Amino acid sequence: MKGQAEGISAVRDILPVSRETAERLETYAALLGRWQKAMPLVAEADLADLYWRHFADCAQVVTIMPEARFWVDIGSGAGLPGLVVAMVGGAGTEVDLIESNRRKCAFLREVIRETGVPATVHEGRAEDLARGWQKPVDVVLARAVAPLVRLLDLALPLMCEGVRTAFHKGRDYQREIDEATLSWEFDLVKHDSRIGGGGVILEISNLRRKTADQG
Repeated sequence: MKGQAEGISAVRDILPVSRETAERLETYAALLGRWQKAMPLVAEADLADLYWRHFADCAQVVTIMPEARFWVDIGSGAGLPGLVVAMVGGAGTEVDLIESNRRKCAFLREVIRETGVPATVHEGRAEDLARGWQKPVDVVLARAVAPLVRLLDLALPLMCEGVRTAFHKGRDYQREIDEATLSWEFDLVKHDSRIGGGGVILEISNLRRKTADQG
């Protein structure tokens, strides 16, 4: 893994990071490296460039939606992007992390405990937890979870008026969009990823299923 100073500099290429936030990211990185030995959380090859490939990539959604305060991360896994958003978000930020894997939930809770970030872990399947969701939502997050058509199905119960998504997608994103438009209607803004590689952040709003006569 690159040195801490170099790593934090990579995140600061995306947005300003205070000393307190830098310390939280460093604690997160250390815990991730420790847990990675027993349970794969990220690709082994990515550990050497963790801050840029993961932390900076996740942090960029805050620059796209700086006014958002209430975030829900579907299939949070190692906490990417939810934990990073909780660390770099503005005052009043609250992040809910939905994850079905018990061991990953234990990891998420340890990071929250050690860093004091404003995040809450919800253990269970997104399709179950999203139904009847009572907490406020501004943005639904997802990164490396499922194809877009499946993500939209998971996100729909959370997508009340004004709610948007910030879905990280790789260079093959257009194929996923084309597939999703067969069964969904939505407003879409594509934000080019600032870390390169041809990826995008998909900002989706006004999500609704197509009716039978629209298919």
